[in-house]
Amino acid sequence: MSSVIQFGERVPGYEIPVLNEREIRAAAGILFLATFLTLMFIIFKGNFLPFKYVVTLFLADFVIRVFINPRFSPTLIMGRLIVGRQAPEYVGARQKKFAWIIGVLLSATMFILLVV
Repeated sequence: MSSVIQFGERVPGYEIPVLNEREIRAAAGILFLATFLTLMFIIFKGNFLPFKYVVTLFLADFVIRVFINPRFSPTLIMGRLIVGRQAPEYVGARQKKFAWIIGVLLSATMFILLVV
């Protein structure tokens, strides 16, 4: 039985906790699309309101990934649905955690400067 608060999965054949890189790439694409659409709102309409929602989404998503469990991240769940029929491509969970901690710091900074 796995714990709710954990980072990475134990997969037979790997000695370290791993994550599916395909899910992660799909989730990154979803976040990129949200950011791109928000940028288009800013450029063409001068509307900055959606940007506040996207920054909040970024922060919440990264906090869930790093401090709770990547399994519960909304964008990773969507990414899992998108690539569900593809063969998993596993990468070390520790490296992703380091990168996502940087994401938490950057999105928290944007949240404080632009939303609060």
